[in-house]
Amino acid sequence: MDEIRSKPMFRYLIMLTIASAVGLQAWQTLFNNFAVEVAGLEGKHVGVIQSVREIPGFLALLAIYVMLIIKEHRLSAMSILLLGLGLGITGIFPTFAGLMVATLISSFGFHYYETTNKSLTLQYFNKQEAPWVFGRQYSIAAAANIGIGLFIYLVSFFLNYSQTYMIIGLFIVGMAIWGFSQNPEQTDLAPQRKQMILRKKYWLYYFLTFMAGARRQIFIAFAVFLLVKRFEYSVQEVTILFVVNNVINYFVSPMIGKSIVRFGERKVLSLEYASLIFVFLAYAFVDSRWIVAVLYIFDHILFGFAMAIQTYFQKVADPRDIAPSMAVGFTINHIAAVVLPTLGGLLWMVDYRIPFIAGAVMSVVSLAAVQLIRTK
Repeated sequence: MDEIRSKPMFRYLIMLTIASAVGLQAWQTLFNNFAVEVAGLEGKHVGVIQSVREIPGFLALLAIYVMLIIKEHRLSAMSILLLGLGLGITGIFPTFAGLMVATLISSFGFHYYETTNKSLTLQYFNKQEAPWVFGRQYSIAAAANIGIGLFIYLVSFFLNYSQTYMIIGLFIVGMAIWGFSQNPEQTDLAPQRKQMILRKKYWLYYFLTFMAGARRQIFIAFAVFLLVKRFEYSVQEVTILFVVNNVINYFVSPMIGKSIVRFGERKVLSLEYASLIFVFLAYAFVDSRWIVAVLYIFDHILFGFAMAIQTYFQKVADPRDIAPSMAVGFTINHIAAVVLPTLGGLLWMVDYRIPFIAGAVMSVVSLAAVQLIRTK
């Protein structure tokens, strides 16, 4: 592991992952309360903004063409810069339209970094190293989330939303500037194809990626909104929940990476989806605010299991297909993500349970699909 840590690309990805994690966690922590308390938005508005937020993920395949003129690690730093800029201006525009624009800018940054991060990890680390590196990134991200969660909790007593967004945005911009000053590139790797690739032999990876995107959107769009809207969690309570959640994930994420190496992707993903069936049904029918909080923490732990989809692809793919396939996979991941939050927001208005029941059904389908995974 010391050899892995000594690689410039490992340090580079860890630092930018911290910036990405801070940006996403700040957005998730502040957005729902900001939308309800300051902007006065309803479920249908939140659903639309969540859909708009996923458009950059849907357009992730364009990263293939951006990399024709920009090196992949430079695109990572540029993505972090957009994330910081978008987050920094969020508090200035407390309207439906303003939140959509700011969210779109920060989302381009977050989603393009996620695309390049996965691609660079699979290119620079072998099949035994990659699960550990992914697990380490998740762990470091959890630690960053704890730090930003504590920061938001403390400053919430004397700073307004606009000031908080601006300070966090400036920190992320600073990390992006650091990224532009680095050169972690290796020249002895398999050259990546600079075109869109769709191969029949990768169909299971595409399908699992699509279903993971749908599951993720139900969590992101409606789990925290459920806490705020139905169970009346304050911003301080939501922040405390995030901190507890990330303390647990800091220790659990490396264990998930090791379990993928030991037990394989099929068993790890089977455990994830079997658990999600229970979690989504519980979201729909539990009336206790404390039980829902525990469900949220457990749900977030299960997110770490999704790294097995990427490591499965690494085992079956042509090494030259990694960068374009990560971009295409990210677009596939967000096909459902563009539509689902808006549709879920409308269904929420009928009955808040419907989006979560749909999530349970999708988990059953995913559980069946992962049984088809075969690796050497």
